[in-house]
Amino acid sequence: MGSLRVAIVGYGGAGRQIHARLIREAGLSVTAVLTRDPGRRTQAAGDWPGARLVDGLDALIDLRAAYDVVVVASPTALHATHAAALARAGVPFVLDKPIGVDAHEARAVVEEAERTRTPFTVFHNRRWDPEQLTLEALIGRGELGDVHTFERRWERWRPTPRQRWKENDLAGGGLLLDLGPHLVDSATRLFGRVTSVWAQTRALTTPTEDDVFLVLEHEAGGGLAASPRAVVSRLWGGSLVGAPGPRTRVLGSTGAYLVTTFEEDGSPFEVLDDGAADGTLGWLTRGRERQAVPAAPGGHADFYRSLEPWLRGDAAAPVDPRDAVRTAEVLDAARVAAREGRRIDV
Repeated sequence: MGSLRVAIVGYGGAGRQIHARLIREAGLSVTAVLTRDPGRRTQAAGDWPGARLVDGLDALIDLRAAYDVVVVASPTALHATHAAALARAGVPFVLDKPIGVDAHEARAVVEEAERTRTPFTVFHNRRWDPEQLTLEALIGRGELGDVHTFERRWERWRPTPRQRWKENDLAGGGLLLDLGPHLVDSATRLFGRVTSVWAQTRALTTPTEDDVFLVLEHEAGGGLAASPRAVVSRLWGGSLVGAPGPRTRVLGSTGAYLVTTFEEDGSPFEVLDDGAADGTLGWLTRGRERQAVPAAPGGHADFYRSLEPWLRGDAAAPVDPRDAVRTAEVLDAARVAAREGRRIDV
């Protein structure tokens, strides 16, 4: 195990299945867990023998000597409250996305951390998706020319909704706050600041929105791509999609990048990958021509590997919290755009 000791707030789908798994993969240790659920306390004790188990944030703060950093993986509606308490206590923390239910909460979290000089970063793990890293490398090599359109779909065939807060919590649930931060962050990292948003949202099977479509216009010359054009991003999120995908399509002046499927979400487009060589991810396409693209190295555990040098002061934060504030501003604009049926300037 690495020397960094981690405490986790919340040990459900995010805390255990995502954060704890990646912490272990990165070689770090979990030494404290906040969860009130008896079953999850049993899981945490089995996963991390010797870890301190508490049922409140004050009790966790009182155990400050038992850990170096706190990962907040509680429900979205609690993020701002938990973050403020940790910042006031001067405890370094990682906050799962989104950092608040709206931009007002997001700005408040950042301002409190800055006021108290508390180290703080945001878990935008999808920056370390192999697909995203491969796309960045492809753009960096200039193989797409000047990019003009970015399309990404996060679609699932889930006609029977899961019974979780993400599907039912009207304050912090819904796909706009669940998948929207990943989709918007990926687009803005690649293509820069968003200048306007158009959106549609619907609730087809859940009380919160489970069908989302965003159109973003970016400022020309921004992001990693530095395209001279004002790139347009079209972003989908949906749970009632019988034909998911294609996952990613990026269009440029000299070609396109196509990724057919994503993780465990099956798609009729996956047949296009039959015969793709090992170590490749997606296709560089020009009309009927296609060429498999070598996958870039890296993965989500690299986020956690970057925490120790950041906390030592040897490296920048893995994710600048101000990026998460800008993402929240885009999502706020998307809600207004969907409600009023018009494009909203950001």
